[in-house]
Amino acid sequence: MSKQLESIFQISRTFSIMSRRFDAGLGGISLNECIILSSLLQAPENKMRRIDLAEKIGFTPSGITRLLLPMEKIGLVLREKNENDARVSYVILAPGWKQKVLEAIERAEYIISDLLPGYTVTKANDIVKILQEITQWLK
Repeated sequence: MSKQLESIFQISRTFSIMSRRFDAGLGGISLNECIILSSLLQAPENKMRRIDLAEKIGFTPSGITRLLLPMEKIGLVLREKNENDARVSYVILAPGWKQKVLEAIERAEYIISDLLPGYTVTKANDIVKILQEITQWLK
């Protein structure tokens, strides 16, 4: 097996393990939900087009729809139609969830420091650069 393929397998294993740990510690939301909610928190008016949200977090439009449906049902996010174009819809962070998202991000920061005590900002920057490079190759 090539080192390149082995590295991709390791990324997948690492994400699976981290995802389980985060899911257990984020106070009732999953890591994917936290990623979506934090993306909305950073967006102007806490609102994004679904297609833009999917692109930002690396999901397909149908994948983001599958993730958002249960989030809409439990009131984490709202759907807003575009009055000028019926094909376009927005995802909005539901009122009252901003503080809960901030709390989930704080818990996520604690989880990462607890799981990886030697994970310095320098190491994180190096990994981010490598993963951004891989992402660019995939586009």
